[in-house]
Amino acid sequence: MSKIMDAVTKVRTFGQEVADEVRKSTWPQRQELIESTVVVLVSLLLLSLFVGVSDKVLVVFFTVLIPSAGLI
Repeated sequence: MSKIMDAVTKVRTFGQEVADEVRKSTWPQRQELIESTVVVLVSLLLLSLFVGVSDKVLVVFFTVLIPSAGLI
């Protein structure tokens, strides 16, 4: 029974510590949150464009390379 009580005490202590840390946190203002969201969306768009263009270039490259190498 002692082990169960120790476990319950540890869980309760952990929960209290988490609540204390959340109270210390500072949350972004609305404008800062909007600006950060825009940065993430623009970065995502640029990265997806880069991956898409890279894919197309590699498809064309290997389409030209493989038949000329006599592998097919």
